[in-house]
Amino acid sequence: MSEPINLPVEPNLQLKIIARARSPFREKFAAPRQPGLVPAAEGFIELLPPYNRKEALKDIEQYSHIWLLFLFDQVPADKPWQPTVRPPRLGGNRRSGVFATRSPFRPNRIGMSVIKLCGVEQREGKLGLVVTGLDLIDRTPIIDIKPYLPYVDQVENASAGAFAKAPAAERRVRFSAPAREALAGRQELETLINQTLALDPRPGYRHGEGTGEFGMNLSGCNIRWREEEDGPLVINIEDDHEK
Repeated sequence: MSEPINLPVEPNLQLKIIARARSPFREKFAAPRQPGLVPAAEGFIELLPPYNRKEALKDIEQYSHIWLLFLFDQVPADKPWQPTVRPPRLGGNRRSGVFATRSPFRPNRIGMSVIKLCGVEQREGKLGLVVTGLDLIDRTPIIDIKPYLPYVDQVENASAGAFAKAPAAERRVRFSAPAREALAGRQELETLINQTLALDPRPGYRHGEGTGEFGMNLSGCNIRWREEEDGPLVINIEDDHEK
């Protein structure tokens, strides 16, 4: 019989923040709950010193997608983890085991997203990766970047129970006359608003409510919309001068 192997365990493992996500989503409320659901959400993964070296990104552009491992930094550090959570996809009322979900309220607040990689760029002297389909809040800390490998990461005939299908984005988004005027010449912002509201960013328990007025900040703009019986109506768009 072989002898047991004792591996050293660090009781307080320290993770290094290698990058920050620059995202159009300034707050948790508007951010999609999974990556790829809002293709128009372009972001920039800004590498931080000493990891902002071009050689660290050598050959990365051969991949169409990458994995981002990040920290849910908006979860209070002193908030205790719970063995069960309420996934929004289940309406926010039914509980599932935390390890059966991607909830941010975990023993270790680590998340992961597979994101479309569009290229390597220098922006305002900062080296980073241009990505789309981002689901992270602005300035989210990134702890690792890995390539997406289809032959191992895409599992044929995988099952996911109640989470097998992507949430439907079937809501028709309408714009008031003032909102249309504010969007003149800003097609990218209009597409981002359309895709975000089509998914209904409200908490799951409010999806059944037919009316109400809400707001979110996208790409440095304050967006106000009203939920009506036939879907969301964007009523006001203002640039956030404090962005």
